[in-house]
Amino acid sequence: MKHTSIVRTVIGIPLLMALPLQAAAPQVNVFKTRTCGCCSKWVEHLRANGFQVNVQDVPNTAEYRMKYGVPDKLQSCHTAVVKGYVIEGHVPAREVQRLLNERPNAKGLAVPGMPAGSPGMEGSRSDAYSVILFDEAGRASVYQKYLGK
Repeated sequence: MKHTSIVRTVIGIPLLMALPLQAAAPQVNVFKTRTCGCCSKWVEHLRANGFQVNVQDVPNTAEYRMKYGVPDKLQSCHTAVVKGYVIEGHVPAREVQRLLNERPNAKGLAVPGMPAGSPGMEGSRSDAYSVILFDEAGRASVYQKYLGK
């Protein structure tokens, strides 16, 4: 944790105190279509979990999936980038934060499709789904499993 120093005087003696500085929230750039309500709900999920989010409404998200190297089998409805990683689909904020803390040698995370119960897809049903970690070569592995209810 970063600290800043503050000098205070107590009974004429300078006292140096270290106070933690609040780290800037990670900036996430999201590419989504204007009409996608579930994407907007996912953006709100990220904001509610401490991320700064910049939204770019685009006519089609396919070019961003291609630009950022999301494998076809991992596609969803929106693509985001944060600190050099790509985030595809309804990835929970806690897994994005975990990715940023662990910094694995990977391209990013994906939740393929639009599983019911994932962030932004909440409703009366919650399906089991997996968050997938993928690399530059398109190799994928399960990063976290979520059980349906």
